[in-house]
Amino acid sequence: MWVRSPSVASVPSLPVSEHTSNTDVTDADFAGYDLVVVGSGFFGLTVAERAASQLGKRVLVLERRSHLGGNAYSEAEPETGIEVHRYGAHLFHTSNKRVWDYVNQFTEFTNYQHRVFGKYRGQVYPLPMNLALINQFFGKSHTPDEARELIAKQASEIDTANAQNFEEKAISLIGRPLYEAFFRGYTAKQWQTDPKELPAANITRLPVRYTFDNRYFNDTYEGLPVDGYTAWLERMADHELIEVRLNTDYFDVREHIPAGTPTVYTGPLDHYFGYSEGRLGWRTLDFEQEVVPTGDYQGTSVMNYNDEDVPFTRIHEFRHFHPERDYPKDKTVIVREYSRFANEDDEPYYPINTPDDRAKLERYRELAKAEARERNVLFGGRLGTYKYLDMHMAIGSALSVFDNKIAPHLTDGAPLEGSIDA
Repeated sequence: MWVRSPSVASVPSLPVSEHTSNTDVTDADFAGYDLVVVGSGFFGLTVAERAASQLGKRVLVLERRSHLGGNAYSEAEPETGIEVHRYGAHLFHTSNKRVWDYVNQFTEFTNYQHRVFGKYRGQVYPLPMNLALINQFFGKSHTPDEARELIAKQASEIDTANAQNFEEKAISLIGRPLYEAFFRGYTAKQWQTDPKELPAANITRLPVRYTFDNRYFNDTYEGLPVDGYTAWLERMADHELIEVRLNTDYFDVREHIPAGTPTVYTGPLDHYFGYSEGRLGWRTLDFEQEVVPTGDYQGTSVMNYNDEDVPFTRIHEFRHFHPERDYPKDKTVIVREYSRFANEDDEPYYPINTPDDRAKLERYRELAKAEARERNVLFGGRLGTYKYLDMHMAIGSALSVFDNKIAPHLTDGAPLEGSIDA
C-alpha cells in the first residue's frame, strides 16, 4: 500500500455544481488506475482489496479524512494508551461464515462477548430485556412461563394493530412499566422527540428473552480485533496495487479522473448529486471523552442511561473491550455519547428514513442507475445507500457487489448494473 497525503489541505466539500478543484492536482496524478474507490471504510476497502488481490487491478482509494478506516478508526488515547474507537464503539459480530473467513485473513479476534447494562433510577439492570431484568425490576422470581404471562398481561393494554405511535406500539409489545423504565426516556433522548410523536413503524419488535442470557448479540461469531481496528484496516489496504490518498476530497479532484474510470463511491448519496432532490435526514452523535483517575469507572464496557433527565444516552469505558491488555491500573477512559439530528456539517450516522426521506431516496436511486450506465459509478456502503449497516453487513455487501458487478465489469467489460444494492 502506498499512502499519500497532499501537501495542500483539501478545501471543504461543496455541492457538485459549485465545487472547486485543487489547483496543485493534475490529470496525470489519476492516470493508469483500473478502479477508483471513494472512502476507506469497510465497504470501500473490501472492494479495493478484492480488486487488487483477486484480479491484479491497480486501485486508487481517496479518503477525505486524515486517517484510514472511516468510522471504524481507532487510536490509543495518549495519556493512558487505551484504544478508543473515535466514532463510537464498534463491536464485530456475524453469522455469515464467508464474512468471518474473509476478515480472519487480516486479523485475529479476541473472545470478547458484548454485554450491556442500563441505569434507571439509581439501579443497574442487565440488557437486553431478559429474565434477570424482569425478576429484578418486579422484585419477584418468575419462571419463564410466569414471565411470559406477566408481559402478555401488561402488553394487552393496547392492541398492536391499533397502535398509533411509537409509545403505543412499544406498550403493546412489552407493557407500560418496562416501556416507561427502559424505552421512553432513552428513545426521547436518542431522537430528541417525544415517543408519542414518533411513528409506530419505527419499531417492529422488542425482543424479550425468557432466560438469563444477557449476551447482546446472538451471532455465531463475535470478538474484537486483537491488534485493534486500525491495524486490521491497514492490513486490508496493504497491497502493492493499492494506493491510498488521505486528506483528499473526491469532489476536489474528480474532474482529473479519466472519464469512464470505474468508481465505487461510498460517500453521502445526496452530496454526490449536489442535493438536487433535497437533503436526506440523518442523526449524528457527539462524544465527550474524559480520562478518569480510577482503574475502573463502571465495571463494564457500555452502560445505558435510561433516565430522561440524564442528557447522554450511554457511557463507553474502552478498557473493558480488551481486558487481556496491560492498561494502567490508576486511570481509565470514558466517553459519554449524545444523540441529535445532524446539521449540514455534521457527520451522518443513522438514516432517519421518514416517508419524505424515502421519497427522495427513490429519486436518488434513479439518478444512481443513470450514473452507473453513463459514468461507471457504483454507490455502496452506509452513506452511499442510505442504510444503516453494521460492519459485517458492509463487508458482506461489498463482497457481493464485487462478485456480481465489479469483477464482471473489470474482467469481461460487463455493464455496471445501476442498483445501489448488492
